[in-house]
Amino acid sequence: MIKYGIRFPQTTLPIYIIGAGGIVNDAHLPAYKLAGFEVAGIVDIDRNKAKALAEKFSIPKVFNDISALVKATSGRQVIYDVAVPGSAVLNVIHQLPDNSHVLIQKPMGENLHEAQEILRYCRLKNLNAAINFQMRYAPYVNEARRMIESGEIGELCDIAVNVNVFTPWHLWDFLFKIPRVEILYHSIHYVDLIRSFLGNPGRIYSKTVKHPAMKELASVRTSMIMDYGDMIRANIITNHAHNYGLHNQHSYIKFEGTNGAIKINFGVLMNYPKGEPDRFEYVVVKEGEEPQWQTREIDGTWFPHAFIGSMAQVMLAATGEINRPDNTVEDCIYTMACVEAAYHSSETGGVSLPKV
Repeated sequence: MIKYGIRFPQTTLPIYIIGAGGIVNDAHLPAYKLAGFEVAGIVDIDRNKAKALAEKFSIPKVFNDISALVKATSGRQVIYDVAVPGSAVLNVIHQLPDNSHVLIQKPMGENLHEAQEILRYCRLKNLNAAINFQMRYAPYVNEARRMIESGEIGELCDIAVNVNVFTPWHLWDFLFKIPRVEILYHSIHYVDLIRSFLGNPGRIYSKTVKHPAMKELASVRTSMIMDYGDMIRANIITNHAHNYGLHNQHSYIKFEGTNGAIKINFGVLMNYPKGEPDRFEYVVVKEGEEPQWQTREIDGTWFPHAFIGSMAQVMLAATGEINRPDNTVEDCIYTMACVEAAYHSSETGGVSLPKV
């Protein structure tokens, strides 16, 4: 079955969630409810948070700790949904049974070294493991991918992501204690999205900076170029500090081909967490005619529908319908490598004027 542009598994497996934070409440659980996936249990270091989500989403079992959850599920075909901060992922992976099916909330660790360790342990334990870089499965991205792969807009030669919003960072208080924020926990989505269309870039150029009104956060604004040579442009520009009302806020993805273009205004980041409506626009050039932009209604959005896609990939692999998830750790390690390159570029800087 295809819904929201997402391939659903013919057979589903029960999901056990490790972590009961905001992303589980706002996206994981609403997505699984929409998809009809069974969530059979949940655990969190704060049992009250896990209990509250269990009551809200009718989850039958709340565990006291991960070891109790693993003991109850060992030897069974289940999916472990690991939704903890990047720094805690490796510790959780150590506790899971060998040969498990696992979806890990992004990022894949706090840095490339941690990502490599996660990959090593996933291989060592023979895990069917994927990373929840879910934007690549957003319904409007699925439609753009379909149009691009069918050749409707010609040869893809330009991808631009531009975000100018005010983000309430206080909703994720753990971000105030870590040395990497904007790229690792936000622009990483766009890096992964661009990779899913264009593959790995040759180079990364980047600068990520703080804001005077948000000095306690490591960074909240980023400019990035993913270098695919002389014929393809791929840029990411983000500003999370535009606290001047909605009038000039925007968040969009633009794809340009040799015969047309697609622009997706994704509204979830504006007026967050309430969000604003999405808008999918496209133009296909016809010989002898003026370009005419058109709109298309898309069923579903990034939050929560794209989260169905990430979990569906793990289930499809777990039930043998595909060889491995599209978002496997073997692929997503390269998204983490791009993030590492972006931070290295930001730290080393550009060419100084005296050198010129």
